[in-house]
Amino acid sequence: MIYELREYTTVPGRMPALVKRFNDHTLGIFARLGMEVVFMSVTELGADSTNELVYVMKFDSYDDMATKWEAFRADPEWNEVRRASEADGPIVVAVGRRLLNPAAFSG
Repeated sequence: MIYELREYTTVPGRMPALVKRFNDHTLGIFARLGMEVVFMSVTELGADSTNELVYVMKFDSYDDMATKWEAFRADPEWNEVRRASEADGPIVVAVGRRLLNPAAFSG
């Protein structure tokens, strides 16, 4: 089991558009493709406290993660949703990601 932590920094003022896209479309597409989100939040304190959405996904392996992200990027529904949601301009400035492998001492 591995976890992927993703941090999306939005264009200032565009966080509502990103949250709407996740709530109305992205989370459903993830579920359809077998992608499991285990945690999601906006940052309330820290460097990007007004422009950052963070979430964690769980995958069986690195190959599982790579295959599912490839399917997501190629998904016609996702590509249409992304185009439509960015009709007024870009939403995301940067995406950070980290792969987390639970440590043996974590319990």
